[in-house]
Amino acid sequence: MAGVHRYGSPASASAGEIASAVRGRRLRAVDVAAEALARIERADPVLCAFTEVWGEEAAARAEEVDARVAAGEFLPLAGVPVAVKGRRGRRAAGPLLAAGCVAVGATSVPGPGTPWQTWGLGAHGRTVNPWRADRTPGGSSAGSAAAVAAGLVPLATGSDGAGSVRIPAAWCGVLGLKATNGRLPSPDRTGLAAPGVLTRTASDAAAWWRAMSGRPPAGEVPPPLPVTAVWSPDLGFACPDPEPVALARAAVGRLADAGVVRLVRPPAGPLLLDPAPAWLALRTPGADPAAVHRVRAGNDRRLGLLFSGAELLLTPTAPTAPHGHEGPGDVYSTALTWAFNVSGHPALSLTAGFGADGCPAGLQLVAPHGREELLLAVAGEAERRGAVG
Repeated sequence: MAGVHRYGSPASASAGEIASAVRGRRLRAVDVAAEALARIERADPVLCAFTEVWGEEAAARAEEVDARVAAGEFLPLAGVPVAVKGRRGRRAAGPLLAAGCVAVGATSVPGPGTPWQTWGLGAHGRTVNPWRADRTPGGSSAGSAAAVAAGLVPLATGSDGAGSVRIPAAWCGVLGLKATNGRLPSPDRTGLAAPGVLTRTASDAAAWWRAMSGRPPAGEVPPPLPVTAVWSPDLGFACPDPEPVALARAAVGRLADAGVVRLVRPPAGPLLLDPAPAWLALRTPGADPAAVHRVRAGNDRRLGLLFSGAELLLTPTAPTAPHGHEGPGDVYSTALTWAFNVSGHPALSLTAGFGADGCPAGLQLVAPHGREELLLAVAGEAERRGAVG
C-alpha cells in the first residue's frame, strides 16, 4: 500500500500469525503490544484514527496474556492488538479479549453534533484516509478502517447501521464484514445496526467471527466452487458513478476467471425497492410504520427469490469514490449498503481496485441470513487465487 507508507512502517503480520507466534512463545504479547503502541504514537498525529490510546492498560493486559499462555491456556487470538470503535467499544469486545486480544485504544467516530457527512474525529483532529489525506476514510467506523489500512493494528471492531463498516472498508482498501442483524448483541434499538470487523485478510475476519459467535473452526465446511452469484451495479434504484461500478465489475470478472463465482441471471423485474424511506422511518421516532412494512416486505420477497437461485448478490460497495472532508453534499454514500441493514442480511466488502484518484474501491458481497461463513470462505478463496484488487 504505497499511500500507507507515509505514516510509518506498517505491521505486516496478520492476527493469525501474531496469535500463532505468541501461543508458540516465539513472540511475547508484551512486545507485540509495545510495537503497536509505538506505531500508533508515530502515525496518529497525522492519521487521527484514535480518540484514546490505552498504553498502560494494554501493557498490563499483554502481561496477563503471556502468563495465561505460559500456564498452558489456549487463546485463539493470543496477543493480537485490537482497536475498538468508540470509547464504549470495550463492552462489545468482550469475546475478543477473552480470546486473548489486547485492546490498544478507541477509534474515531463522527464528532458530537456533526452532520452525517462528517466521518471521523480523533484526538488530533479529523481522521484522514491513509491513501489521501484530503479524502475521508468513510464512516462511521472511520478510525477503525484507517488504523487497519495503515498497519497500526491487524484487526479493529466496527458497527454497521447503514454501511458504517463496509463503506470505510471500501474506501480504505481493507475487508469489512457486517454480521446478520440480530445474530450478535447490539445496543441499537431500531435493529438496523449489527457488529462488524475491519481486517486486512479474510482469515483474520474469520477469526473475529469465531470469537464473537462461538463457532469452532471444525464447524466450517468450505462451499463447493464456483459459488453462484447475481451481479447488480445499482440494485435497481441507485445512481452510482461509473468508476466504482467499473472497478467492482472488474473484480467480479476476476472472481469468475479464478473459478470463485459463476454469474447467473437475476430474477426478472426491478431488483430491490429503495430502502431510504424504511431506514429513515426506523430512525425517526413517531414515524409512520407503513413505509417500513412496505419496503421491508417487498425487499424480503425479492431477496428471497434472488437467493433461491443464487448464493450471493454482488454490487459495488459505495456509489462514489472517497469524497473530501467537506462532505458528499446530497449524495448518500449508503445508497448500496443500507438495504441490507433493513433486511438484515450479512454483507462483506472486498477491495476491488483503485480509482484514478489513487483511492480504493470496494465490491460488496451479500449472502442469505446466517451465512457469514459463506462470505468469509469466498473472500478467502478470492485472496488465495489472487482475485482481490
